[in-house]
Amino acid sequence: MIEKAVFTFANLRQIYRENRASPEEIALESLRRVAVAKQPNVWITLLDEALILDYARRLDPTQIEKLPLYGIPFAIKDNIDLAGVPTTAACPSFAFQPEGSAAVVQRLIAAGAIPIGKTNMDQFATGLVGTRSPYGACASVFNAAYISGGSSSGSAVAVASGVVAFALGTDTAGSGRVPAAFNQIVGLKPSLGLLSTRGVFPACRSLDCVSIFAGSCHDAGVVFAAAAALDPQEPFSREMPQRAFPQKPTIGVPVGGACEFFGDTAAEALFKRAKERVLEVGGRLVEIDFTPFREAASLLYQGPWVAERLHAVGSFIESDAAQIDPTVRSIIAGGERYKAVDVFAAAYKLKVLEARTRVEWAKMDALLLPTTGTIYTHKEIAAAPVALNSNLGFYTNFVNLLDLAAVAVPAGIRPRGLPFGVTLIAPAGYDRALLAFSDQMHKSAGGALGITKALIVDQPDVETPVRESVLLAVVGAHLTGQPLNWQLTSRGAQFIKASRTARNYHLFALANTLPPKPGLVREAGGRGKGIDLEVWSMTPEAFGSFVAEVPSPMVIGSVNLFDGSTVKGFLCEPAALEGATDITHFGGWRAYLEKANSDSESSSGQGYTALRKIAL
Repeated sequence: MIEKAVFTFANLRQIYRENRASPEEIALESLRRVAVAKQPNVWITLLDEALILDYARRLDPTQIEKLPLYGIPFAIKDNIDLAGVPTTAACPSFAFQPEGSAAVVQRLIAAGAIPIGKTNMDQFATGLVGTRSPYGACASVFNAAYISGGSSSGSAVAVASGVVAFALGTDTAGSGRVPAAFNQIVGLKPSLGLLSTRGVFPACRSLDCVSIFAGSCHDAGVVFAAAAALDPQEPFSREMPQRAFPQKPTIGVPVGGACEFFGDTAAEALFKRAKERVLEVGGRLVEIDFTPFREAASLLYQGPWVAERLHAVGSFIESDAAQIDPTVRSIIAGGERYKAVDVFAAAYKLKVLEARTRVEWAKMDALLLPTTGTIYTHKEIAAAPVALNSNLGFYTNFVNLLDLAAVAVPAGIRPRGLPFGVTLIAPAGYDRALLAFSDQMHKSAGGALGITKALIVDQPDVETPVRESVLLAVVGAHLTGQPLNWQLTSRGAQFIKASRTARNYHLFALANTLPPKPGLVREAGGRGKGIDLEVWSMTPEAFGSFVAEVPSPMVIGSVNLFDGSTVKGFLCEPAALEGATDITHFGGWRAYLEKANSDSESSSGQGYTALRKIAL
């Protein structure tokens, strides 16, 4: 019976393949669930039955295998246009009726999805709480006393309650992740620009992102694949090849006590368990400095990006202030205090923080964080709407500012019955890699889907992307901590492993190079121990730009490793060996430098001279 069917993509496709229901029947079942659902204030505009059935009847049953979203019911946050249906941004007097649908909605409908309605939200997408709406506050599907999270509140609740299979939200500061955590579903915040924002009413246009709520990472990935495309009519749209993690990805977590749980000891315990699951599903952990990420997060609401919200709705606020939620109005009006000089100062500061985060990204493939440190009741939010909202953005506000992708997944239930979630974050372009690893994390935590009592552990896995990359061996100034390592990290190169060459290589300290560099040379029949090196992974595009900057006498060739594998790596021209010193017996560049430094310390301050003597 379809009344009991869980709306996952796999279940719905099986129903259609076995001809147990038609898209019209599934659409009507979605409407029936809306009527009996106990969650309040989810919808701003529910489509007429006739219009929903019209969308369903357009589908050709012979195209089931060709349309990835065939007959899948979905919801749309009410700052995203659907043709012929009002867009309110949760402000009735602001409402307008678009002639066409947003670009992303057009693509999803073309892929077979059936829109059911427009969902409630924090007004003008300003808030992470889900309470700032004249259409009423949404609540967590687990306990009506607690908030749903926002601003994409209705979209998350619609999925978590099993009414629709997926929903669109938007995410500027965490609006597509916080509601996912509070309702035990998946929230994908794609890399900026991969989903067109044409037809999306802006909050901060330079940071806005269409997000996806679904029951599983698999389902979110299907929607992402259908929705992502370059939109020539949208200046913020972009294409980006999808990159992959290494087979055993390194997952960063904040060092020591850098995490903040605002007194929620249950959340702290569940995050500790999530870190253990990283190891269980095949990752490895490394502690990183969270400080630059946290400092970047503070710029979003304590910096001039608030003025972007004023740009979007400033004239309306001036003419119709009474229609604006007081908290929303105070936040947006705060943009008036910023001047052009503040914009540049903040942009410069963000660049400094970006550089600091690159140091941390060199240590990890992805960053694991609590989606939020805690959850609040409606009463608590009413008493301190700004301060507690800020707490909810502790782990989310920096992501779009730093051009990162993120996936929020369920990670357990607190003893008092409230859900907890974690988010995996990576540089732009790792969307599918994040989904694949997050899928394993979700399933290892039990695979729950909202309050449907369904488990997604038997649903399809997200296909792990094949790592399209070039492996590069470095032996000298490009090693971690050495002066040219930035030429790798600035291109998004990822550290893979420490290794060594095969036994037939010699290492020379080259003369007259600055910074000092070694030269690696393969010798016929050598029987040494091999030379220590590091292996890094780069995209083909990054490798090409890197090679273009390699100066003579260095060349990039093929280097044989001790395990029999071959990677690209630094070698040197034979002419460069004139005046060079054979330092093979040190076993590597670092060991040689340590000896040089030791000699320099014993030479009473003649460090550089001593180093040059050894090199020459």
